[in-house]
Amino acid sequence: MPPVEPIAPEALFRRCDPATLPFETTADLPDIDVIVGQDRAVEAVRFAIEMRREGYNLFALGPEGIGKHTVIRQYLASRADDEPVPPDWCYVHNFEQPQRPRAIRLPAGRGVALRDDMGRFATEISVAIPAAFEGDQYRRRKEALEDELKARRDAALSELEVRARTLDVLIVRTPVGVGIAPSKDGEVIGSDEFKKLPEADQRRIATAMKTLEEELEETLRNVPRWEREHRGKVRELDREVTKAAVDHLIAELRARWAELPAVLDHLAAVEADVIENAGELLAAASSSDGDLSAALKAAVGAGDGSVLKRYRVNVLVDHTGSAGAPVVYEDHPTYQNLVGRVEHVSHLGALVTDVTLVQAGALHRANGGYLVLDARDVLLQPFAWDGLKRAIRSREVRIESLGQALSLISTVSLEPEPIPLDLKVALVGDRLLYYLLCEYDPDFLELFKVQADFEEEIDRGHETDMLYARLIGTLARKEGLRPLDPGAVARVIEHAARIAEDAEKVSTHMRSVSDLIREADHWAGDAGKDRLAAEDVQGAIDGRIRRAGRLRERVQEQIRRGTILIDAEGTSVAQVNGLSVMQLGDLAFGFPTRITARVRLGRGDVVDIEREVELGGPIHSKGVLILAGFLGGRFAADRPLTLHASLVFEQSYGGVEGDSASLAELCALLSALSGLPIQQGLAITGSVNQLGAVQPIGAVNEKIEGFFDVCAARGLSGDQGVVIPAGNRKNLMLRRDVVAAVEAGRFRVFAVESADEAIELLTGRQAGRPGEDGSYPADSVNGLVEARLIALAERAREYGQEGDDDGVGVAGE
Repeated sequence: MPPVEPIAPEALFRRCDPATLPFETTADLPDIDVIVGQDRAVEAVRFAIEMRREGYNLFALGPEGIGKHTVIRQYLASRADDEPVPPDWCYVHNFEQPQRPRAIRLPAGRGVALRDDMGRFATEISVAIPAAFEGDQYRRRKEALEDELKARRDAALSELEVRARTLDVLIVRTPVGVGIAPSKDGEVIGSDEFKKLPEADQRRIATAMKTLEEELEETLRNVPRWEREHRGKVRELDREVTKAAVDHLIAELRARWAELPAVLDHLAAVEADVIENAGELLAAASSSDGDLSAALKAAVGAGDGSVLKRYRVNVLVDHTGSAGAPVVYEDHPTYQNLVGRVEHVSHLGALVTDVTLVQAGALHRANGGYLVLDARDVLLQPFAWDGLKRAIRSREVRIESLGQALSLISTVSLEPEPIPLDLKVALVGDRLLYYLLCEYDPDFLELFKVQADFEEEIDRGHETDMLYARLIGTLARKEGLRPLDPGAVARVIEHAARIAEDAEKVSTHMRSVSDLIREADHWAGDAGKDRLAAEDVQGAIDGRIRRAGRLRERVQEQIRRGTILIDAEGTSVAQVNGLSVMQLGDLAFGFPTRITARVRLGRGDVVDIEREVELGGPIHSKGVLILAGFLGGRFAADRPLTLHASLVFEQSYGGVEGDSASLAELCALLSALSGLPIQQGLAITGSVNQLGAVQPIGAVNEKIEGFFDVCAARGLSGDQGVVIPAGNRKNLMLRRDVVAAVEAGRFRVFAVESADEAIELLTGRQAGRPGEDGSYPADSVNGLVEARLIALAERAREYGQEGDDDGVGVAGE
């Protein structure tokens, strides 16, 4: 097997040559008019918008900061500009069912006009009605009706009085009522005098009094009926006067709104109510010391539950001055902020409400357009997700409080008429949330049929570099930042490749790119520059690492001072430098970890000490179990594997997860079996499968740089380096100081494809290939491992056991 050569310095970092960027600064570049690298997502957004069928709402998924909100809102806004403006919606009083306000749909911009017209109408009738009722004509007609009632009552009594006199009886009117008394010569006589009359006269007068008393009672029974008829005539007079006062006002409104039947129906109901409640208006006047005008004007105010207030119009959604369909983003999607609410005011110690206190929600404002929501925010708000689904499914917005919806309260409140809903909803969230909703919410895929999956990275090339340059220039102009020269743009592109962890791609994480440009602009401003150069971008990168690097520096210090034991030179058996990475916030850094192995006679177990003490995660434990499969398949295919091996991350006091250390663990195990020492100047990372092939891992740049920092602090000897999987070559975007050290021959990076190549690098001994008889050369790594395993098997046979963990022995074959 030929020796593995170090990776060439130019392969450790793919530069972006500023000379390939043909502009002086980004100010020379036009704004970008395409969404870079998100063709799939944009196609999904376009499809969701154009698919006018139920359930074809959108869920945009991808990591935070990738620009999902920006892309969707920009695209929706550009699309919405060409769509018609949706109608206005108003709520008005329902005169048949006062608790259920009616919804009226109006052409865009007409809602405010209707509100103003009805406001003027209420003000005008507050003047016109008092004037009509205080006029001489009304007063004369009312007095005539009162005189008519009095005359009718007096005529009936007068007729009785005339008849009574002919029968020697008088009708006596007293303060407490009307009575009948005997008379003589036209004068009332007392009982004593009455008894002195002849018996025939007494009987005649008594009979007459009884007859007249019955007739008087009949007459008095008719008086309430006459009074009711009188009140009816007065009410009819009030209606007639009220109709005459408001008729021309209503006629003007009917003419102005003649093309809208819903408004005409409401005006008819208003007119009927005004006429019907003329007496109530008069009562309001009498309760205000007779000042009818003042009482009616106060009735137009808020919060008093008065008569005229129910003629006002509540403009729920107003599109005056709007252009195109609305695009609404609700950043606090509570239940009521989505579906609307009915507010209350305090009046005389009680909470009251009316149609004017109905408030719109985001669904109302976005009706006829688009609503953008953060999926996580919706799910965190109690009942907001259920309310959103209910509205989408029923295609209407129903305003009700949570207490009403859950039947928790029985307080009488308004129940506004539902408003038809026609809109597209775009949810924005991460991929995990999307797939959890798919799994656990049976309604989700029925309501959100379209997914827009945003790319996290795009292929890198000259065309992409130019698009990226235009994107950077557009961001700088929008933020009011200094333009970037080609060197600064090249450094941003290189950093975007580092974020993507791929030299052949660049990240689409726009928040990171935007933040970097802002910070670079700050440093350029401090230096008094009028444009950003590469050193400004590098200064921003270094500053970010510096600000978040306290723990990184602390770990390096502990290694430097010997608190964490790491050897960066010399050799040692069964000990290897693995590489770990720690993610803290938006900073990831690597550091070496000592991995050791011990072997003895046993039953073929490879024990993961981390797993035994519950510090190892399932993926790490899987990697260790794979090692047992590798050893058994390579060295014990036709004999028992009679060893007990233990592996551990030394000085690890937290959790260990991932399989990127399985190659290092395998090398430590092979060293323990073969007795060959491992060069401590080399650190190794990589995942290995049961066949011994090395598999790529993540965070390779941070891991290399972590070990480089340890070696640089102690002095680079030229024998130090890192071994990585060959599959990670394309991910290399190392720091400039690491590349410079490799160019100077003071540090090396190796890429291996198999465990044999890795162990050869670490031990300096050939791994060895099996001969025709299947055995390995005796002086090779594999030969020494094979010999040790054979010796363990022989020893197990000698002791009559196949390998017990504690050496007690069990029955052999």
